[in-house]
Amino acid sequence: MISFLKLIRYKNLLLVFLTLALTKYALIAPKLQTQFSTIDFLLLSFGILAITAGGYIINDIYDINTDVINKPQKQYIGVTFSKQKGLIYYFVLTIVGLVAGTYISFTSNFLFGTLIFIGCASTLYLYAAYFKRRAFIGNLLVSFCVAFTIIIVYAFESAQENVYHNFFEAITHIFSSVSLSLKIITYSIFAFFMTLLRELIKDIEDIKGDYAANMKTLPILIGIQRTKRAIFIISCAVLLFMILILKEIADNFILIGYCSLFIFIPFLFFIRNLWTANTNKHYQKLSKWLKIIMLFGILSMLLFKFQ
Repeated sequence: MISFLKLIRYKNLLLVFLTLALTKYALIAPKLQTQFSTIDFLLLSFGILAITAGGYIINDIYDINTDVINKPQKQYIGVTFSKQKGLIYYFVLTIVGLVAGTYISFTSNFLFGTLIFIGCASTLYLYAAYFKRRAFIGNLLVSFCVAFTIIIVYAFESAQENVYHNFFEAITHIFSSVSLSLKIITYSIFAFFMTLLRELIKDIEDIKGDYAANMKTLPILIGIQRTKRAIFIISCAVLLFMILILKEIADNFILIGYCSLFIFIPFLFFIRNLWTANTNKHYQKLSKWLKIIMLFGILSMLLFKFQ
């Protein structure tokens, strides 16, 4: 049981669920009253988590050869679980997630939601099978999927009161509430870039196994030092984004204090340590550091609940 939980990255799934829950109850609920019940939300979350768990498994299946080199102590497919059993787990979780997503899409009058679930499941498979081996494209896809989980909750909440006939109509109405939409977009951008930076750093960590598997990740194509420069440039853009956000919330002393202490300053340390990193342990620490910053970023949603 413990091995299976590790296989599906239960800690990451808990973070995803926390993100979904805080998006609904801390960001959306105080501003938007809908008929999207707790049961509806749990079913939506279950569908998202099932597809995400399936994505982790199919990724491990395609990474059997690289994981032998990159992380043999954390390899489960081919060691604890056979490839065939892994495929069964993948198909069961993905199908269950699609069924849950389709059901909640129909009951919420958001038929486009079914296509979103199918798109997410397809994207995770294509990432594992193909795009992960291509420089930057795979990193962008994963980052987009993570950021989109925040928007999905908002979309289903908003759709509960309306019937959308096409994608443009759905997006137009979903983002009609400017104040709430800005918060949703801000957190989505934050999640996107934190994930993108982590994915690029993980590519540096995994360069030996990826090279042996003939993958074309960014560190393999342009080298570790140039990849670090690319990460630094992206980090500077994120830093500018954070400064703009801090400027916008300058009149909220609690929020600006929290964001400065638990997000902005730690991110400055991340940038500083990025330059001196030159071993796998250094990059592992940077990856964990970003994950902690992302966690504190998501937790900041709680502050809007009590405004």
